Amino acid sequence: MLKLYDVPISGNCHKVRMMLSILGIDYEKVPVNLPEGEQKTPEYLAINPVGKVPAIDDDGTVIWDSQAILVYLATKHGATEWYPDDAVERGQVQQWLSLAANEMFNGPAIARAMVIFNRPGDQEAVRKAGEATLTIVNGWLENHEWLACGRPTIADIAVYPYAAMAWEGHVDMSAYPAMNAWIKRVEALPGYVGMKNMPRPE
Repeated sequence: MLKLYDVPISGNCHKVRMMLSILGIDYEKVPVNLPEGEQKTPEYLAINPVGKVPAIDDDGTVIWDSQAILVYLATKHGATEWYPDDAVERGQVQQWLSLAANEMFNGPAIARAMVIFNRPGDQEAVRKAGEATLTIVNGWLENHEWLACGRPTIADIAVYPYAAMAWEGHVDMSAYPAMNAWIKRVEALPGYVGMKNMPRPE
């Protein structure tokens, strides 16, 4: 059975949990204790040399990085509606995977982490970076229902968690009406699973 090295409140882990649920894949959660530094132990670094979550072990095939795991799962299970074969559509998906890994992480995700984990840093600067990224996402969604290909794809799964939880980083979500509508569409997908404060409490 596939093993997911998991932290319950991690948005990156949640991407993988969502994809596994949507695809109907059974798996075992292997908790990783971040406060105790378990992600930096030799045992875990042998699984993920970057020392982060998530990672998966699929009967001996080890993949780390949430975006890479989404690609792997959709490809292995023939879910071309989620990760297409077409070059143009795959490129459309990939550009949002890159935004999820860079701008979404270094803006909304870090702003949230500073609040809920009391991480040091310039919270105001990070929050503004997050707001700039969410403005990009919202602008695109003003004219599109989904991020890529005109349908739900792993692009939506990759961007969703830290967009949906941006408010935990003290971001005013009322500024992004198109993105808020898209968040609701993601949460209505068959197989959707939530986590703490997701969907956002009314």
